[in-house]
Amino acid sequence: MKKRHTLAVPRPFRYLWATPASAIGLLLALPLWLAGGRAQRVNGVLEVAAPAWRPLARLPFCAITLGHVVVGISPAVLAHWRQHEHIHVRQYERWGGLLLLAYPVASLWLWLRGRRPYVDNPFEREARGETRQRARRG
Repeated sequence: MKKRHTLAVPRPFRYLWATPASAIGLLLALPLWLAGGRAQRVNGVLEVAAPAWRPLARLPFCAITLGHVVVGISPAVLAHWRQHEHIHVRQYERWGGLLLLAYPVASLWLWLRGRRPYVDNPFEREARGETRQRARRG
């Protein structure tokens, strides 16, 4: 997937374009925060760490990004996956709410073709590749 630079677009427009996904992220994050989770803003992204609940360990993911909201199962998980999840934030800034459809459609297409829906998903591949590049640069 070709990377497009969103920095040329003023920040308020990037937030507005990602608003549909961010609204869903807020709906997910708010109950977790009210139940004792921790919230912080990092580089313009709201990160919410869920309270320590055992059932969360059964989720198929440890962090999820919806627009400018990242929800993780713990502060340590958020810190570990921050770069990766913030790349997904940039994807929402490019795709807007359309990413809510594009991501699962890409996974379904891969699955139907006998590929790995998560590992081979172009959005995940981009996030992994960018994270590796940033780690190499230090």
